[in-house]
Amino acid sequence: MQAAKQRSWNTRLEAKQKRLERMKGITSNRIIPTSQIVEALETLIMPGDRVVLEGNNQKQASFLSAALAQADPKKLFDLHMIMSSISRPEHLDIFEYGIASKVDFSYAGPQSLRMAQMLEDGKLTMGEIHTYVELYGRLFIDLIPSVALVAADKADSEGNLYTGPNTEETPTLVEAAGFSSGIVIAQVNELTDELPRVDIPGSWIDFVVVADKPYQLEPLFTRDPRHITDIQILQAMMVIRGIYEKHGVKSLNHGIGYNTAAIELLLPTYGESLGLKGKICRHWALNPHPTLIPAIESGWVESVHCFGGEVGMEKYVAARRDVFFTGHDGSLRSNRTLCQLAGQYAVDLFVGSSLQIDEAGNSSTVTRGRLAGFGGAPNMGHDPGGRRHSSQAWLDMMTDNDPLARGRKLVVQVVETFQNGNKPVFVESLDAVGAKADIGLETAPVMIYGHDVTHIVTEEGIAYLYKTDSMEERRQAIAAIAGVTPLGLKHDVKATEKLRREGLIALPEDLGIRRTDAKRSLLAAKNVEELVEWSEGLYEPPAKFRSW
Repeated sequence: MQAAKQRSWNTRLEAKQKRLERMKGITSNRIIPTSQIVEALETLIMPGDRVVLEGNNQKQASFLSAALAQADPKKLFDLHMIMSSISRPEHLDIFEYGIASKVDFSYAGPQSLRMAQMLEDGKLTMGEIHTYVELYGRLFIDLIPSVALVAADKADSEGNLYTGPNTEETPTLVEAAGFSSGIVIAQVNELTDELPRVDIPGSWIDFVVVADKPYQLEPLFTRDPRHITDIQILQAMMVIRGIYEKHGVKSLNHGIGYNTAAIELLLPTYGESLGLKGKICRHWALNPHPTLIPAIESGWVESVHCFGGEVGMEKYVAARRDVFFTGHDGSLRSNRTLCQLAGQYAVDLFVGSSLQIDEAGNSSTVTRGRLAGFGGAPNMGHDPGGRRHSSQAWLDMMTDNDPLARGRKLVVQVVETFQNGNKPVFVESLDAVGAKADIGLETAPVMIYGHDVTHIVTEEGIAYLYKTDSMEERRQAIAAIAGVTPLGLKHDVKATEKLRREGLIALPEDLGIRRTDAKRSLLAAKNVEELVEWSEGLYEPPAKFRSW
């Protein structure tokens, strides 16, 4: 008992206070001078620390990540980096320079090739490839950060933060560090006496630094309708007719891509011609896609909750408060963690895509020489066993009369049978299987497991996988819509006709769709300029999307 009384239960707090004490030579308050940020990081971060760096697939704490890459490797080394998205060159430079050694992450799209090469060269050690929610969850369990480096729009002298439309993952990262005696440093675009609203209280923040330029923000979800093809329009027609209408899908998430942009732009035209307004696509979990503007203006959309903002959509969102979640100042309040959970449990359907799909319907974006990661697709692209509320679409997935039967979430993969470079999407074995050994993972990095996929849509037709009774029947249904890929060439014509009769696959003509009708003339907006017109001038697209 005496030994227990002598134990200190404040070791983490005491260690933090020692770090804060060392900062007195740099600042007498919570504001770090911009020119001294590298020195501040070298003072506050210790070798071996877990450092969570804000850098999701849109919003980047770019000033802080660049400063970290300038640190002296003799002072800062062996850091364990936790990043939801490895998106910028310096995110990997810190490993090249010896500042960091291990990484846990979710997505590495822009740096996926370099990431794979560095792993092969032994320049970094892998933790795990996570989904977003999984990574955020581990920040509160076994990956509790010592330091959090985040980004915000504005701060006041008390450290209160205004994150504006792009709140994203900032609150989650701050809370994980701030309430476990970690150090929280926020880069801001400006200091101000009065904030439009307080998104994160200053008591959670240790230091604020004004960046030398605004944080990087990518218009990740913007798709120019000019680039939508007739094939993508055909696929969109099949999704609307053969899935959304068939199952009465009212709440949903769309991933990033031209195929889902085509669906959004067909709702006010093709969807209207089918009399579906008010019957489908009413509640959404997705960023404020510009291609959703015509559907919003046409009265299709009742609510949208967002992972993050979208460059140029700020004024439009503020003017459509009945649809979006906004603060008293009118700007969007996004939240990546909560929207991921909404997309996991609260929606009827998820639409995604992939680089490879095998004969059982397993898919992955990890391919040879490319380590892209997963992002949020596995969170939303599976059937959550914890769901208990029912909806028409969810119940429509029940295929037996078991008194304990439950519904299923609709998980839809929309792909063209070949990707760029004439690479087949449908393969006998995923590259991810080989990557398991190459990367040194315990399990193959599968993005969405086949048993969770309910529908696959290609330019050939729809496979209704939830109806299949066996693995062999599932393989036949996938092969039937796999075109002239190696898998598609294995399909048996007689078996395909049987699958059509039994409703396990549907070709466009089975859905009353003429392939010749899939034309760009169906799009509610055919270019970005027309999206601006639909928005009554409120949408202000980035310069690279302006062609007029």
